[in-house]
Amino acid sequence: MARAKQPGLAMLPADPIDGGELHKFLFEGLPVRGILVRLTGAWTEMLARREAAGGYPEPVRRLLGEMSAAATLMQANIKFNGALILQMQGDGPVRMAVAEVQPELALRATATVVGEVPTEVESSGIAELLNVHGQGRCAITLDPTDRKPGQTPYQGVVPLHGDQREPLHALSEVLEHYMLQSEQLDTRLVLAADDRVAAGLLIQRLPVQGEKNLEGGTASGGRSNEDEIGLNEHYQRIAMLAATLKREELLTLNVDTLLRRLFWEEDLRRFEPQHPRFACTCSRERVARMLNSLGRDEVDSVLAERGHVEVGCEFCGIQYLFDPIDAAALFSPVVSQAGGSGTVQ
Repeated sequence: MARAKQPGLAMLPADPIDGGELHKFLFEGLPVRGILVRLTGAWTEMLARREAAGGYPEPVRRLLGEMSAAATLMQANIKFNGALILQMQGDGPVRMAVAEVQPELALRATATVVGEVPTEVESSGIAELLNVHGQGRCAITLDPTDRKPGQTPYQGVVPLHGDQREPLHALSEVLEHYMLQSEQLDTRLVLAADDRVAAGLLIQRLPVQGEKNLEGGTASGGRSNEDEIGLNEHYQRIAMLAATLKREELLTLNVDTLLRRLFWEEDLRRFEPQHPRFACTCSRERVARMLNSLGRDEVDSVLAERGHVEVGCEFCGIQYLFDPIDAAALFSPVVSQAGGSGTVQ
């Protein structure tokens, strides 16, 4: 097992116009798959929009970038017509962080910060940001686009500690633990983010039922995914190679160089790249429905105090303004709930 020599880092040019790139690949003849994502324009746009509202401390930006990359990897790794929502909740200075990715890889992310964030980035892991008193949770929700009345989204939840209640300090550790608990699949994740790039590499053992599709493969023979945990030597070897990837390499190497240096002895089957982008699903109509659900008394009390109702989207920063006429229309069965004052961005 060896890595290619590293004479130096091949630096990428300035951020491209598009939101980023995602590459899927298989290891020919082996029960292992991989995905590599680099969020560039999509990530910098999210940060720029948030900057208008004050921005996030550096450790929170780093966490949110890693979550955005991880959620994009997980959405690309499944066949699902709906949103994948990665959510972290806890009892630290970051009460909640959310990354949401649609099937076409449109993504958005936000975080709620209520306390003082440690200034030292290296000492600001999951435990310090979200799990100070051990109450932190990670939830992954699959929300179908065509959800039927009464149907609830699927959600899996894991604590931010391991099986022996040892604290988990990195998002990658939390999600690897989640995949073992929920899917019984060995998974290796490498994540990194700075103010220009949010990137991630996923290496995963293929489900047993899929092995018969590999070159030279056979049917599962009654084995289960759980039976194979930690036992496939091909996966273990490739996962060890992935684990040698350094943060600086993941953030600066172009895709071809990175894959060649990590897996130069492997036969990779690569697929057409996909291009994630930033997009927000908020709308004036959705805000109107939310205000309507609060009730006339609540809306009228805000109008009496401020003369208007203003609601901001925490994901994209757009401000939705409702004057008294718009607010009255919210509760009128005749006039459209959308109102007419437009938005202030």
